[in-house]
Amino acid sequence: MEELEQLGIIPVDYAVLRSLYFDYRSPRNKIANLEQAGKIIRLKRGMYVVSPKVTKQLLSVELIANHMYGPSYVSMESALRYYGLIPEQIYTVRSLTTNRSNTFENTIGNFEYITTNDAYYSIGIKQETVENRYTFLIATPEKALCDMITATPQLRIQSGKTFATYLKEDLRFDMSSLDNMNLNIVKECIESGKKKGALRILLNFLES
Repeated sequence: MEELEQLGIIPVDYAVLRSLYFDYRSPRNKIANLEQAGKIIRLKRGMYVVSPKVTKQLLSVELIANHMYGPSYVSMESALRYYGLIPEQIYTVRSLTTNRSNTFENTIGNFEYITTNDAYYSIGIKQETVENRYTFLIATPEKALCDMITATPQLRIQSGKTFATYLKEDLRFDMSSLDNMNLNIVKECIESGKKKGALRILLNFLES
């Protein structure tokens, strides 16, 4: 088995790659050659992931997002798309973090991290396990909607009607899923987050 295959699709730092090729005269040159050959992909300075051409496995942008910057969890449109609640392709993976806001761009895609406080951050996060191979942190659908409201500066939710229009026309949201929403998560977000008025509109909308 090629050394890289054992890494799978988990992002790794430079030190891990270097340890695989410690017996080479120049591990740095070996790693540079692997990148040039397309066998590894640079995610950001000092972090890489093995190419699907080597692993024969699809990459997970959610897993990559968690590893690139943290602590963080995937949320907003990215989480809604993951759950199949909106139909549109997402070109920027958006996450919330307790660290400062940041953005990264690589050949995989664009990654945006939006800062929030510790209390709000901890609400409504789940650990998603995929085929017993890897796990990542992602917002529940309810938390993703709350994050859309609290972390989108230009979004103005003034009534249940305007929120319904936003869901149906802007997001093309699967409205049938609203019956399964966990209202307690929204209530916790109201207590801990900003834009409490808009979040209360969301709660009233879901309760109705």
